[in-house]
This record gives sequence, C-alpha cells and structure tokens, in this order.
Amino acid sequence: MTLGLDDLRRHAVARSLFAPTTLSRALARLGFVQADPIRAPARAQDLTLRHRVRGYRAGDLERRYGQLAVEEDFFVNYGFVRPDLQAWMHPRTPRSGWNAEQTRQADAVLDVVRDLGEAHPARVDAALAQGRVSSPFGGAVRASTRWLDSLHLRGQLRVVRRESGVRVYALREPWPPAADPQAALDGLLDAIVALYAPVPAASLVQLSALLRSGVPQWDGLRAAALARARARLARARVDGLDWYWPVGEDPRAARHRPDDAVRLLAPFDPVVWDRRRFERFWGWAYRFEAYTPPARRRLGYYALPLLWQGQVIGWGNAAVREGRLVVEPGYVAGRPPASAAFRAALDEEIERLRVFVGAQSAGGGVGDAPAAGMDGPPAGVPSSAGGATAAR
Repeated sequence: MTLGLDDLRRHAVARSLFAPTTLSRALARLGFVQADPIRAPARAQDLTLRHRVRGYRAGDLERRYGQLAVEEDFFVNYGFVRPDLQAWMHPRTPRSGWNAEQTRQADAVLDVVRDLGEAHPARVDAALAQGRVSSPFGGAVRASTRWLDSLHLRGQLRVVRRESGVRVYALREPWPPAADPQAALDGLLDAIVALYAPVPAASLVQLSALLRSGVPQWDGLRAAALARARARLARARVDGLDWYWPVGEDPRAARHRPDDAVRLLAPFDPVVWDRRRFERFWGWAYRFEAYTPPARRRLGYYALPLLWQGQVIGWGNAAVREGRLVVEPGYVAGRPPASAAFRAALDEEIERLRVFVGAQSAGGGVGDAPAAGMDGPPAGVPSSAGGATAAR
C-alpha cells in the first residue's frame, strides 16, 4: 500500500494526541513540554497538557512540579524535560566562558543560594544588590536573575518550584562526566523524533541544530549524530520529501482515524510546532504573532490552531476578561464549516477550556471572530513577556 501525505498527517495527530492519561504518564510519554510565560488564556505548557491529561487544570504542572519526574531545563527549547533526557545533556559547557570578574559574580550568587537553601531571585537580589541589566526580550531585569538563569543553564542550579510563576532555585550536585557523548546524542535525537514525528528531512536538521541549547559542548558531534539518525530511523519519500519517524511505527495503521472533537492547540503543541510540516499538512501558514506589532498581525496576539477531524481549519484567540472566557475563532476558508456537528464540537471545546482556566462563564463561537483576532494580551500580561524560542 502506497504511503501518502494523508497517512502521515493522520499518524502525526493520532500518535501525539494519545488518550488522556495521568500527568506523570503524559510527561513520561512526551519527554519534553515546551514552556512559555504568556497566559492567553493559560501558559503554553498547560495548554499542551490539557489535551493529554485527564481532568487537567491550568497550573497543575506548576503546583505538582515537586512530586513529578520532570525538570525545568533547556532541550530544543526551554521547558519541562524528563530526567533521563536531562542527564544526557550534562555536564553542560556553554559556548562562551566567563572572565575573572564574571566568575566572581557567579560565585557570589552561588554562595547566597547555598546560604538560603532555596532562593527566590528577589532574595538573591536583596543580598547582592547587583543592579539591573538589559533583557533579551526588551526592558531590564535584575542582574542576579540573569546570573541565576546562567547558572541554571550550566547545570549548577535546579528549579525546585515556582512562586507565582517565578523560578525558585537550589544548588545541584555536580554532574558526573558524560560516559558516552555519541550515545547521549543518539538518545536525544530519538527523543526529539518521538515527540515531533513524522518529520520532514529539513525539520530533522533544524531540530538537531536546536540541540545547541541543550548540548552546546558537543556541537562538533552533531553532524555525525544526525547521519546516524538518518540511517537508524524509519523513512519514506512522500510528496517529494524524505520523512522520518521512530522504528516500529506504521503511519498507515488502521487505527489512525480522526475523531470529531474540536481542539484548540497551544502554539508550541507538538502537533503544530513544526511550521514547515504544518504548511505541508494543512496548506496554509500559521504564525505565532505575540511579538509581532499589532498592525502586522493576521491571526491575533496568541492564536491557537483549531483542529477538527484531522485538519487545522483555523484558529482561536482566547482570553479571560472579568471572569469570563472569551473565544474568537477564525477560519482559513473565511467561514466556519456548515455543520451542526462542528458547531456542537466547538461549543464543547470552549466549555472544556472554560473549566480548564476556571472561568465563571464563556462566550464566543462559530461566527464570532474578526479576521485579525484579539490585538493584545489579556489584562495583567505584558506584551513584552519573553519565552522560549519556537518555530514562528
């Protein structure tokens, strides 16, 4: 039987949107969940997990973090990573080193964290008064916050919990030397493909390059690891491209049939993360526009791709305003499907989203969207909020 693009698309959706399970099992299966601080109407990690965890509510990951087998760290982006994957990335050596003065400042931060046991950035700043420095996302942040982030990247600190979304750090025991960097890279690339498969060849190269965040110390080994992955993974040429997925999976499996549920996906959900694959699968260009000037937005501030019957047919902008969830959908065709089943499924998804964010009521629906969606963040969310790099 010939393998077609429809098979790959159905396989991508079915394997990623598995039957909802417990939070621990979902995290173990995914391996990595990309994080972002913007709440519109919830953080990306929560929007991703709500489709895969039974009874999930916004903030559950943060509330239960200390009891879960997961760590905040860099992988292909910043997010929540399974401990075995994290161990393959350390000890991590950043591409640029520190001079004597920078080392002194970093050691001073480590001393404060050691004294505090668990260190909120505000308490470190109060102890050191290092002033403020520019942020990569605009504005300024405490210098101590930047040092905490850098020490976390180097694996000298770990995130033990969050307080109102702010990372709280503690010292980490030194990582043992890497036993086999080649094997570690093979494992990391297999985990990436398991999360985002099936992936076109160019996306496999892109994902390998993004490992520079997780394993900058092995940058010179990535080309050989990529070659081994190409030889190891299942592969087929479809629609003029080479596609890769884990060995043992069959994209033509009969069980890969779309259901009738509507799902509003996070911009960084594994189903839609790869914008190259997105355009091949669904024939239009989705873009994440939170950092795009309002006048240039086409979809809206934080448009959530709208999946129905295996097709992403549009998007929805959602926000909680005065206790009410407001959802404004938009459609690639310019109008919603003329289907009572779609209307009912969208209403059900809006109700699920309302319960997930804890809103008192919900509004919005099939025909309520202006073409550009909402123009800015909901109240209390700064438009300059920075998050993990992602395919835009």
